[in-house]
Amino acid sequence: MAKNSSEKTSAGKNKESRWFGYNEVDPAEKTRRVIGVFDSVADRYDLMNDIMSAGIHRLWKNRFVRMMRPAAHKVLLDVAGGTGDIAFRYREKAGKDAQITVSDLNAEMLRVGQERAIDRGYVNGFSWVEANAESLPFDDNSFDIYSISFGLRNVTHIDDALAEAFRVLRPGGQFFCLEFSQVSDPLLRKIYDRYSFSFIPAMGELVAKDRESYQYLAESIRQFPTRAQLKRRLEAAGFEQVKAIPLTGGIAAIHIGNKI
Repeated sequence: MAKNSSEKTSAGKNKESRWFGYNEVDPAEKTRRVIGVFDSVADRYDLMNDIMSAGIHRLWKNRFVRMMRPAAHKVLLDVAGGTGDIAFRYREKAGKDAQITVSDLNAEMLRVGQERAIDRGYVNGFSWVEANAESLPFDDNSFDIYSISFGLRNVTHIDDALAEAFRVLRPGGQFFCLEFSQVSDPLLRKIYDRYSFSFIPAMGELVAKDRESYQYLAESIRQFPTRAQLKRRLEAAGFEQVKAIPLTGGIAAIHIGNKI
């Protein structure tokens, strides 16, 4: 089992642990605030994703899951996947015999996911576990695929979470992360910045009745490591053959690493 994250943290690691968006806070306070954000938006989280991305997030997620090459014999751990968006896509491709564990720090997000699983008739093959990505309650070498979609930037101690991902994967297992990234084109970046800091918080206030949470989400994207930085941190955690695939001009990216 993993050590407590505070025991694993060392100099030069977990550089984002004190940043909640653009505000500097104690790491424990950051974790509490992240829980609060998703408590607030859980019931409208997927709807807001559709509104914020004009539905493009669905295309990103479909490609993300296809790259996992879903199969019934591959055991999936989907971290920060409370509403089931990735897990359900995986189940559709892998079939009814797939074994899927959905882990999330937030109980409300898991509640939404479990309700949706029941609505889809997905009674068997799913486990729902409330857990912190930094200290997962799973044995070493337990999963064939570790996925995390739009969740890594909300983790307080990112390097600890990457170490945990490596630990719970079996040799030959793969790490997949879908996350917002950095826009390369200067004109598109300017448009995207204006959109992020004007439209997204306004829609959060209108639809989710929570402007502050969506202001944080916009800020957290800018605080997330670059593709090159995350590649180095995945390699430091032990992953090999690490690569990043930009999506839609770099608005998002898929990061892949292998445990050899």
